[in-house]
Amino acid sequence: MDLLLWRHAHALDASMGQSDLDRPLSAKGEKQAKKMSDWLRTRLPKDTHILCSPALRTLQTVSYMDAPYTVCEEISPESTAQSLLKAAGWSDSKDKAVLVVGHQPCLADVVVAIFGLQNAHPISFRKGSLWWIRQRVRNESAEPYILTIQDTELL
Repeated sequence: MDLLLWRHAHALDASMGQSDLDRPLSAKGEKQAKKMSDWLRTRLPKDTHILCSPALRTLQTVSYMDAPYTVCEEISPESTAQSLLKAAGWSDSKDKAVLVVGHQPCLADVVVAIFGLQNAHPISFRKGSLWWIRQRVRNESAEPYILTIQDTELL
């Protein structure tokens, strides 16, 4: 299985009385989302399923993919790593690819859970960045590994 974890691009701060879920992308975020989408479109496995948080900034980020996606409450800003992994079907270990457009710290918590890094220093996902994790089966045992980490500054 391929699990691609994409943090939403740079967003504006919430204005007075505005819900965190309603924060839009900034001009910088729009550029980040376009860059990562351009990079992803040429590399995503065929039939990749895209899951997106219901927050406006994630919806705007994923819109640059010009591909169908599913809005998934299980990956909202307050979600847990376990809920995200369940929504993505990580434990199924099937031959599939899932792109998740979500939030920090949940995305970092997913990396911690997959690789058993509970005692490591905190992991940070930069806004607009992507971690591509692949799980393969060897000798009937699942082995996750990092295929690549991409940041829009280097694209």
